[in-house]
Amino acid sequence: MLKATIECINHNYSAYIDGIDGVVATGSSLGEIKQNMIAALDAYIETCKELGCDLPKGLEGDIDITFTMDVKSLLSLYNGIFSKSGLERLTGINQKQLWHYAKGKSVPRKAQILKIEKALHRLGEELLSVHL
Repeated sequence: MLKATIECINHNYSAYIDGIDGVVATGSSLGEIKQNMIAALDAYIETCKELGCDLPKGLEGDIDITFTMDVKSLLSLYNGIFSKSGLERLTGINQKQLWHYAKGKSVPRKAQILKIEKALHRLGEELLSVHL
């Protein structure tokens, strides 16, 4: 499984594949960055084949990509959609601390990252169960 890391700065996205140099993509939305990363991987594989290079591990056969994002990028992405008070209610993490994460003034501990991730997944599951 390949891990693609997405970074967001001012709603501009870039992504790279961990452990494979030269595979990068940009885009203006999450959907676009994911499509562009798949296209970049396809181009990388095709170029390797044309040049007779060995493919890095993970690029043979079916490719499975997991997309990840750091907390600062996630909070930047959803700024204006989730208020800090709303995120505090969802995660149990103090608003001031969330603001520090969003501004890059501090990096959350692994336990805090998991708290945020689990809260957002819970919210997603709840929203998926609603029918209007």
